[in-house]
Amino acid sequence: MNETITPASDWNARLSERPAPTDGEWRRLRGAIGEYTPALTFYGALKLIGFASFMWLLDSAGNYRTKNPRFGGGAHPWDVLATWDGWWYQQIAVHGYHPELVRIPGATGMITLEGNSAAFFPLYPALIRLASELTGLGSYGAGLLVSVLASFAAALGIYAVAAHLLDNRAGLAAAGLWAVWPGSGVEWAVYSDSLFVALAAWACHAVLTRRWLTAGLLTCAAGLNRPTAAALIAAVALGALCALRDRRDGTLRPLAAMVMAPLGLLAYLGWVGHRMGDYGGYFKLQSGAWAHEWDYGRQTLDVLTSIPVGKTTYLFAWPFADLISVCVVLLGIALLPLLIRLRPPAVLIVYTVLTVALVLGSQQIFSNVSRYLLPLFPLFLPLAAALRRLSLAHQFTLLGIAALASGSYAGYALFELGVP
Repeated sequence: MNETITPASDWNARLSERPAPTDGEWRRLRGAIGEYTPALTFYGALKLIGFASFMWLLDSAGNYRTKNPRFGGGAHPWDVLATWDGWWYQQIAVHGYHPELVRIPGATGMITLEGNSAAFFPLYPALIRLASELTGLGSYGAGLLVSVLASFAAALGIYAVAAHLLDNRAGLAAAGLWAVWPGSGVEWAVYSDSLFVALAAWACHAVLTRRWLTAGLLTCAAGLNRPTAAALIAAVALGALCALRDRRDGTLRPLAAMVMAPLGLLAYLGWVGHRMGDYGGYFKLQSGAWAHEWDYGRQTLDVLTSIPVGKTTYLFAWPFADLISVCVVLLGIALLPLLIRLRPPAVLIVYTVLTVALVLGSQQIFSNVSRYLLPLFPLFLPLAAALRRLSLAHQFTLLGIAALASGSYAGYALFELGVP
């Protein structure tokens, strides 16, 4: 692959020559969303293929009929989309939060605390409640509505980043890759992933186009949606520091972005800690109730060395779903140097590397890794640079086959053969 993105030094020189964008330009950009119809159509068609394949597999297997409605069961295949974490999000949307640390009587070992809604960040359930009140839908319908709309917003953001750095054809391919990527089964489910990727993609685009207040606000919102927003916060802060160093956009706007970016994450963690009477309460809850904690990658290494030799003695073994997650990790490792070779702006590199570090450095249910790495949209860039050489028909054919298969590897494996 010989394509290159403008080197960082040339990139900074080009940016320094451009006048700072005005609020009027931003309003015109929002008014130009109609120009993104091809990307929306491309993503929607591919996603619909994958979703239909996922529903067909669920219905054919029928396992959901015998499962607990909270844990992958229901009366219809689509009920599965609101189970597991989706149940928690609906409970928060309807009943609110009750943060507390409650010990399980007599419990020893890894799980010593009762699960609590405070482990789930508030932006997505707040939007579910708002959508429910505005449309009259129940929490399930409102949650799906928010997720589907957010998935299209994410597709637009990914398209905008790729088109800005490469060209429109590459942007189209990147939006298509978002539809078929491993873990994409949660994009149209009662999960917060689509919303997070939408916020992250547009925050990165705002940094690339030097809209610092927008970048700060979007990153602040992302911090109210998922804890891995810490990677995005660091990336936006670095971009703002570079702008301050190069004196491109004055002082106030980059500095404001740096201040705003972490506020959402810090506010939620602080509120939970205050309500629990322990400012480390969120992390204690994650560790004691879900066995999710920072372990410097020990569990990841255990899984990566166990799966290839057929061992399933590692923590939380779900062999088929874990195999897919291992493949996703290896795919990410392979694509990272190709991304670096394209020499994109530092915000994308920092966001990608730190997201990988936060996910792989944590102890967790490993079958979730394909979902936790779903936000790595910058890794689409090297693939999009290659796919843009194909005609639109060939792109759709290739990605359409992947979409059909995604019903299994990105949907069924996640919800039925693992724990999403």
